[in-house]
Amino acid sequence: MAFNFLKNSFEKMKNALTHAGSLLGNKIRALFQGPIDDETWGKLEQLLYEADLGVQTAIELTEKVKKLSQQNSSLKGDELLSSVRTEILQVLNQHASPLREISSSNEPLVILIVGVNGNGKTTSTAKLAKFFQSQGKKVLVAAADTFRAAAVEQLDVWAQKLGIDIVKGAPKSDPAAVVFDALSAAKARQAEVVIVDTAGRLQTKIDLMQELEKIKRSCKKFNPESPQETLLVLDATTGQNGIDQAKVFNRYTPITGLILTKLDGTSKGGIVVNIHKQLGIPVKLIGIGEGIDDLELFDPEKFTNALFS
Repeated sequence: MAFNFLKNSFEKMKNALTHAGSLLGNKIRALFQGPIDDETWGKLEQLLYEADLGVQTAIELTEKVKKLSQQNSSLKGDELLSSVRTEILQVLNQHASPLREISSSNEPLVILIVGVNGNGKTTSTAKLAKFFQSQGKKVLVAAADTFRAAAVEQLDVWAQKLGIDIVKGAPKSDPAAVVFDALSAAKARQAEVVIVDTAGRLQTKIDLMQELEKIKRSCKKFNPESPQETLLVLDATTGQNGIDQAKVFNRYTPITGLILTKLDGTSKGGIVVNIHKQLGIPVKLIGIGEGIDDLELFDPEKFTNALFS
């Protein structure tokens, strides 16, 4: 049973990457089938850059593999390919951090979902709720994006479909008050997980970040360690722009991890490596499809295997 789940999970990730034409391993394998010379290293660097690993990472990885090849000229193409894979996995493992587990205490796991509008924030909230529900956990969602009626309505529809509790406020009501009410309800209903969908746009960045800080203060009234996770939703198709967004958010409010959406819609699977390298913030979950079940815990080994299969 466990083997079949892992196999299906791997195949879904591989299919998502294949669908986008981003199996980096195939391109590098073809490159290493020819003679290894200076032109090879220039092409490798270009392939890594085009896969959205970023300029610095592409240069560093190429130099490491080139040096290895020069030190041992008998290395075959598959061995060089394996060294690229190993270097990429090392970058991903360096900042890897699992999603926080539910505490054995009576306090719920509180997760804030943050990010700009259009990145799939509300949908990711619903998918994450389904993820925990599938594990038999009692989940409550808080519709704290009170400035966008469509977001509240969308989350309400998902909550009804999934059969989970939702707490929402009046349009343009105080998001921090909605979160306070949600945590009060969670305590009364013995919810194990509370997932908060927050606003993605206010008048200014300062307004938005101040709003997030107010929400965090509401959480801490119930538990000083809450929220245990603040997850930023990034659209994989936005490339460097998405990374720049993450830098802004992290400057104002500490991010514990990332949810990377639309990985199946980009030809640049290397964005995951670039994110880890530039931000030092772990990707904790990835979206590999449009279905409610198409949100997975990020596993560096499994991801790298899919990328190089």
